[in-house]
This record gives sequence, structure tokens and C-alpha cells, in this order.
Amino acid sequence: MTKGVILALDQGTTSSRAMAIGLDGQVISSAQEEFAQIFPQSGWVEHDPEAIWRTQRRTAEQTVERLGGRRIAAIGVTNQRETVVVWDRKTGEAIHNAIVWQDRRTASRTQDLASQGHEAMVNERTGLVLDPYFSASKISWILDIVPGARERAARGELAAGTIDCFLIWRLTGGRVHATDATNASRTALYDIRTCRWDDDLCKLFNVPPSLLPVVKDSADDYGVTDLFGPTLPIRGVAGDQQAALVGQAGFNAGDVKSTYGTGAFLVLNTGAERKRSTSRLLATIAYRVAGKTTYALEGSVLSAGSTIQWLRDELKIIRDGAHAGELAASIEDTSGVHLVPAFTGLGAPHWDSDARGAILGLQRGTTIAHIARAALESAAFQTAELLEAMSKDGVAPQTVRVDGGMSRNDWLLQFMADILRIEVVRPKNVETTVLGAAILAAVGVGEFSSLDEAAALWRLDRNFTPKMPVGERDQRLAAWKQAVARVRTQA
Repeated sequence: MTKGVILALDQGTTSSRAMAIGLDGQVISSAQEEFAQIFPQSGWVEHDPEAIWRTQRRTAEQTVERLGGRRIAAIGVTNQRETVVVWDRKTGEAIHNAIVWQDRRTASRTQDLASQGHEAMVNERTGLVLDPYFSASKISWILDIVPGARERAARGELAAGTIDCFLIWRLTGGRVHATDATNASRTALYDIRTCRWDDDLCKLFNVPPSLLPVVKDSADDYGVTDLFGPTLPIRGVAGDQQAALVGQAGFNAGDVKSTYGTGAFLVLNTGAERKRSTSRLLATIAYRVAGKTTYALEGSVLSAGSTIQWLRDELKIIRDGAHAGELAASIEDTSGVHLVPAFTGLGAPHWDSDARGAILGLQRGTTIAHIARAALESAAFQTAELLEAMSKDGVAPQTVRVDGGMSRNDWLLQFMADILRIEVVRPKNVETTVLGAAILAAVGVGEFSSLDEAAALWRLDRNFTPKMPVGERDQRLAAWKQAVARVRTQA
């Protein structure tokens, strides 16, 4: 095996990152840059596609500069899922800001489709629910709102895609319009049974198929780029949560991971079987390698790390996530305070677009520490709701591997183990999203013969086991559910 380095690009909801990762899984160099979040009105979330491109390109250039001339074998790309861009095929310029996965502006459209009886068909073919979270209604909205866009789309002048697709277009100078199966499976336009764009779904959402990219394996040929020096092949692509499953070596049916970034996402590998949920969890594609599709069952929480970011940036009551953890650990409990972070609605298992966030149980003695602790606790409580939904679907994991920025907090992981009542396991490298993109690229370029070979990169850091008495746990979870019910009632 040659000693190549993989350049992994991680385009996230609040920042763009690049990491150069060796074939031993070690990070050699990296760079990260935040970009602005745009909130035009309540429930709307947008990004400037040029800001995404500038920050992603700049972090990649900085990472390459810090490599000291080491050979780059390939590029891997991972991205915030469901977020979509529509752009001009000739100029590469977006015709509207990217509409972010958290955005709820198309809620009335998806609710209308559900009331017309279309959800069963959508769920059967895509594994998804009818919700504004997914890409299809966002693309249709852009075509409707931008003057002349539908006419331009009919003439073949426009292209659409998730963020990976937009980056690949830019990286290859417009030569490649492609996405991978994991990202395609999040659009509500892709039949995960046949692994094809579905004409009926395109008609339902009024999205011209001519806009859509070619769908490839997660380890595949996505063209080349010469933007970072010598020509480099792009060989791995996956949505961030599926990439994290790969980075956690979740290659066996029954393996489960939970990633805590902007949102929180519990993903269970179901192998070659597409499992149908009766609890409004999502069936999705975990990855597709060598033409073989592996499926997953997923629960999606819309606000986790973004809740902490809100405390920092909008309320300005904490310095950073570490400060929130210090405050939380400084008190015994929240004294009845609950923070339900439904800033843009609630995800699984509720799928309530109308719910909005609330801090409940405030008293005269409530302090910043109580609010910070309630914000962190909300991530554990929401994960517990996802595990309960999985248990109703006949799945009861005894261990969950966690990753993402919030997983660095020991106090939070112990609280999570207590509330989930299962073992919580943290790897040495919690940046598993980037690692997963690197692994897929290494497989795609032949540095690894298979995903199984890459499993050896996973290393245990620490595990956390439940310590809280069951009765206390049940009381705390019941109080959380009451808080959620109050938020949904007020919506």
C-alpha cells in the first residue's frame, strides 16, 4: 500500500472544514471556517452558496499548504444533507440562496400532499416522511419563486443538487454533475428500492428530472480537480450522517451510532434489508459500495449543537460549548427547567413543523447554569425519544457509538448513558464524519481493498455506563415529555 494522504472536505451547516488524513486514520493537517447563517423569517434558514464555496476552498487550500508536500491520493467529500442549491449550468452561479435542511418554509406544501393521501407512496419509495426537511419541496419552491426559473429549467439551463453535488461541480469546473446514493436518498425524489430517480415523485413535487445529477456509489469516480496543485481524483462522497456511520466502522447490521453536530442523528445499520418503521423513523441508504446497497434506520433531531450555538451567539450567555459543560456540571440538576429546542420545529418521531422552542419551568432562582444544563440535557432526552421509537420498531441496541463536537463532554455522555439506559461509547477520533469521507475515498482510489479493511482505524477512547437509578431516570424522561407536549400544544 502506498503512503498516500486523503484530503477530506466536510461542508457542514455552520462551518466548512478540510482535513488531511493518513491511511492510519491520523489527522495530519486541518482547517475550519464558520460562515453566516441567514434567517429571512421565522422557520426559514438559508446559506449563501458562494460563502460555502469560498470557505470550503479556502480551508482545503490551507490544509494542503500545511501538508509539506506529502502526496494526496484522493479527495473525499461529505456534506450537510437535504440542503439544496439550484444553479446556472453555464456560469455555475446559484439562482437563489441554498435552502437549508432545517428550513420549514414548505411545510404547507408537504402538509397538503399528506392530506391528499400521498405520504404512503412517498414513504414506500423513499423511506422518508412528507416533511419540509427533505430536498424535493425546496427545489420546487426555488423554481416557483425565482422569475423565469421554470422556463430556464425546461430549456436545460439549470442544475440542482445537494451541497456535495454543488461542490463537485465547482471542483471539476462544471464537468461533473453527480451525487452519491446516500445524498440522493434524502431528496424525496429517489426510489431507494430501485436506486433510481422516480418520475412519479418528480411529478408529485413538480421537479423536472433534467435538473437532477447522476447518482453514483459512495466510493466512485467523481472526476478530478486541479484547484489544489496537481490533478487530484475525487473518489468518495457521502452525506454527513452516513459518513459518520462509516467513520464509526458501523459496517454490520445492528451497529448504531449517534452524531452530535448542529442536529443529532441516530443511525442503525440494517444491512441489505430496508426496514420499515411504524414509529416515523426514516429508512435511508447507509452507503453503496461496489454496487451493493446497505440500508439504515435513522432518527433525526433538528437542534443539538445549534442549541449551544444559540446560547453563545444570540443569548450571549456562554463563551462556548466547553463553558456550557462547566456550568452544567456545577449544579445537581436544572431545578425543573426544560429547554425544548424546536427552533425550526421538531424532527423524529414527532415531525411537527409548527412547534417552536421554549424554556419551561423558569423560577426566580433560575440561573444561566440551569439554562445551559437544560440545553445539554435536551440532546440526551431527544436521543432517548429516538431509541424508544426504534424499540417500537423491534430494535433495541445495547450500545451506541457517539461522535461530533458535543461528544467531547464527559458529563453529557454520562447523563446520556443514564437517560438512554445503554452503554455510550466514544472513539478516540470523534470527527468520524470526516474520517468516513476519507475512508470512502481511500476505498474508491484503491488504497483500501474494502470497508472492512478500514474498520481497524476505529479506536476506543472511553465508555459510559448507566448509573442513575431507574426511577429517577423515568421521572426525568416523563418530565421532558410533558415539556414537549406543552410546546406542541402551543404551536
